[in-house]
Amino acid sequence: MNIIRRKGVGWIEVICGSMYSGKTEELIRRLRRAQIARQKVSIFKPKIDTRYSADEIVSHSSLRLESIPVESAWEILEKAEDADVVGIDEAQFFGMELVDVCQTLADKGKRVIVAGLDQDYRGEPFEPIPQLLAVAEYITKTLAICMVCGNPANRTQRITKDEERVIVGGRDIYEARCRKCFKPPKKP
Repeated sequence: MNIIRRKGVGWIEVICGSMYSGKTEELIRRLRRAQIARQKVSIFKPKIDTRYSADEIVSHSSLRLESIPVESAWEILEKAEDADVVGIDEAQFFGMELVDVCQTLADKGKRVIVAGLDQDYRGEPFEPIPQLLAVAEYITKTLAICMVCGNPANRTQRITKDEERVIVGGRDIYEARCRKCFKPPKKP
């Protein structure tokens, strides 16, 4: 993706897909390139995601980048004031206010790069990603490899019986699955 940067012009980039599809790796790659270009970069993650680190975004392949943990999307607005580029990981853990926050940041001339799950463990759209996709200038959909058959996977299979929509976890709770191997839970 070749992006020509003009001062004062902002935009939103969304990286979405299932778990284990490389969303955070791609986010880190883009943010590192911005840092190499000497742009001011601010990186945020939800405070509830402490799987690998409390203050870094970390890919499942162990790539790391220092970040600021926040309770809500609104905190990002005040903490990203001086940034040229704003990175946000695990967007599905923020509420719908993330859409307004990203719009405001882009309107202020910032490049906003957001990564998150586009479907929940039931295979249903996972807000706020669908709404961010609608307003983003650039969209990247990443695919994993199905952990059952090896085909391209775009769904996240929960392998526990838990029914809460949001459960932070890794390989002990989730697997990447293709359309054929994905088995959504039965609706109550």
